[in-house]
Amino acid sequence: MKRTIEIGLLQSKSGNYAAISCASRAGVLQGVDEVNADAGLDVHFQIVERDPEGKADRYAPLCRDILQNSQARHIFGCVTSASRKEVIPELERFDGVLWYPVPYEGFEASERVAYMHACPNQHLLPLLEWALPNLGKRAYFVGSNYIWGWELARIAREHITYAGGSVLGDRYLAIGNTALDHIIHDIEALKPDFILNSLVGDSSYAFLEMLTALKTESQSGNALTVLSCNFTECEIAAAKGAASGLIAAGPWFEPAKAQGGSFLEMSRQSVHELANLLHGRAGAEKLSLSELLLTSMRNGYQPKLDPTNLHAAQPVVIARLEGNHFTEIRRLPALRADPYLTHYTPRPLGNSFLKVVS
Repeated sequence: MKRTIEIGLLQSKSGNYAAISCASRAGVLQGVDEVNADAGLDVHFQIVERDPEGKADRYAPLCRDILQNSQARHIFGCVTSASRKEVIPELERFDGVLWYPVPYEGFEASERVAYMHACPNQHLLPLLEWALPNLGKRAYFVGSNYIWGWELARIAREHITYAGGSVLGDRYLAIGNTALDHIIHDIEALKPDFILNSLVGDSSYAFLEMLTALKTESQSGNALTVLSCNFTECEIAAAKGAASGLIAAGPWFEPAKAQGGSFLEMSRQSVHELANLLHGRAGAEKLSLSELLLTSMRNGYQPKLDPTNLHAAQPVVIARLEGNHFTEIRRLPALRADPYLTHYTPRPLGNSFLKVVS
């Protein structure tokens, strides 16, 4: 007989990055339906949902509400690193766990977060290793004005510089800001070999549209290639065709028709992972995440998360968006997450190498 376990869902149905959060939400709902229908699992998940509406100041109080006013100890949610950092104090205060399904900038290992997507040694650095010998070493950065954009630019700048490259520009916009004329003019004048785009949501879609117009006007063809560690299939429609040619890195791309991409898939996998960890273990949902993982391993289950840093090992896929579908151009086997880049080993870049920063 299945036992009912409440879980939290904290994803936005609206706001500047709704395409991402709605895909992540859909993955949780799909995962819950699959778990509840699986006769081989003795858990039945019941969702306690709150909608932050894409507003950063709503995440913490809604997380607190779930943890205080329900039996849910595990919450699936958050898109931006800003929202994740908002809820961590509430998770610490009320013994909760956040299952985080999107890529992030690394340099964090909270005992209250299950990092199910990729960190920089699993997305940004392999993407740069491919880009520098194939596209050139003159880069331009544009990103959202918070920790995701800042940290990706910092890490990328260090590695591009050590590889003998240069960063021609580094610009930031508030999430939702679409005033991009100055950035487009800058790119037009500087003509970088590639652009690392770490914008989020509406800002990113507007940037891609304006860059496409620039490329058309200047007849630059395949120049001004855009790289991204956070653009997936769920945003193709929102970009209105302007993302074609973008090269992305991530752990998973849709094998057929474009749908929710890795945000949906990692959310779905997160639900299944929790179900497997709790199966046959009444009351285990009250354990800390580390205890849950370690005791599961002693019982013979091999979790996706590393119990030492609570990150998942992930394969690295580099893919180019062609029309409405990503085409794989490089794949690396599953890499252990290295959130602080303490064990990162660079791969050769033609006649040069990236230098490890200790």
